[in-house]
Amino acid sequence: MQRERVAEDIYVFASDLYAQVTATVVTTGEGVVLFDTLLYPEETLAIKRFIENRLNTPVRYIINSHFHADHSAGTCFFAGVPVISHARCRELLDQRGRESLEAAKAASDEMRDVQVVLPELVFENGHFSLYLGDKTFELWHTPGHSPDSIVCLVKEDRVLLAADTLLPIPHFVDGSFEDCIASLRGLLGRNFENVVQGHGDVILKGEVEEKILSDLEYLEALRTAVDAALASNDPDSALNKIDIERCGKSRILLNGAAEQLHRQNVLALASQRRVAIEI
Repeated sequence: MQRERVAEDIYVFASDLYAQVTATVVTTGEGVVLFDTLLYPEETLAIKRFIENRLNTPVRYIINSHFHADHSAGTCFFAGVPVISHARCRELLDQRGRESLEAAKAASDEMRDVQVVLPELVFENGHFSLYLGDKTFELWHTPGHSPDSIVCLVKEDRVLLAADTLLPIPHFVDGSFEDCIASLRGLLGRNFENVVQGHGDVILKGEVEEKILSDLEYLEALRTAVDAALASNDPDSALNKIDIERCGKSRILLNGAAEQLHRQNVLALASQRRVAIEI
């Protein structure tokens, strides 16, 4: 697992075991706020040891950015720590989260001790603010990747913990294409110092606007290509030929996983656009 210090009080951990997924530790004068946990117990437990042994401070809150297991599974290893999320995240953890965990336990003995933890502090509309020690955490709803996705701004440091709202390649298969675009547009012009993506590298200040614009360009190019494919004489064949590079993203991102995410995007958007055309 990789650890990067992106500000005096902010540490980002990136998994070596699953798709470079990230979790972030923010230290305050009154303890730690942990934004997301990792999929496999050994990596989340390593973060826990770092907080206990290196930082020597308690975890006061955990924030779940969304219900997907690679960001929430490790929450159970912090017994008694209050968990914050969007209200929709709590609902999805209680439904699909439990179902996916049972499947994961059946497939891997590593997951045997993992339990679903339902957030007890939730919000629905607008923003949610958490004040702890000398830090202000501003949370808001950014659906698109999933219906429950949120981001968190550590206000004093101007560091955005974006989770899967920002990825090396946008991914909306479990959410909404239009919501994804709207949420990305809402991040423009915010003057962030750094942005921590849900997977992959931290985005530095001078690269943030360019990164968000490139994601929007990819989504627009994807929509144009999908609509053209659906209007062709052989839609299925045309959809299969929509290349990630021609839509503006590299296939080598996330150690090559970007190609698979792109193929999923193509099929998901085609399904959504077909429904729109029929209506």
